[in-house]
Amino acid sequence: MTGRDRRLLFERDALRRSLGARTDIVCREERLNETGMPTAYVVEYRLKSICGIHEDHSPVFADRFLLRIELPEGYPDIDCPPVFRFLTRDENGEPLPHPWHPNIRYSGDFAGRVCLNAPDSHGSLAAAVQKVESYLRYERYHALNEAPYPEDQMVAAWVIREAEPNDWIVF
Repeated sequence: MTGRDRRLLFERDALRRSLGARTDIVCREERLNETGMPTAYVVEYRLKSICGIHEDHSPVFADRFLLRIELPEGYPDIDCPPVFRFLTRDENGEPLPHPWHPNIRYSGDFAGRVCLNAPDSHGSLAAAVQKVESYLRYERYHALNEAPYPEDQMVAAWVIREAEPNDWIVF
């Protein structure tokens, strides 16, 4: 078994251990390499989170979000990190609810991209999946326009201006 396959096996087993008994986060293997090791996952988060805002700037909620994790060919090399991106459209091109969060891009070409560029982000995929859960629950976010900088400036401004003063991110 190659070093890469050993790491892919480690990640698969860690995800299974950490999510095995949970019903609020479900992970499935989406793509396997030629040796049967997963190189892409879809994680379904079954929990309440913000997916946009109304005209009056109050939050819109959804209770299901889909995150795709892609492991590039060079993974786990430092130059080939995993890519975490929420799905914004289904297989028919229909819109899917995706998170409204300062550390997740909401719109544009990079909609759904998750920013995990903190020092504790380079551990296992299981730890990253749990970190994203804390984003969705608004237990963790960075909305200030300073390093490490939010992924989505528009959402970050809304969090500071509207959500924090109104306790909309406490749910």
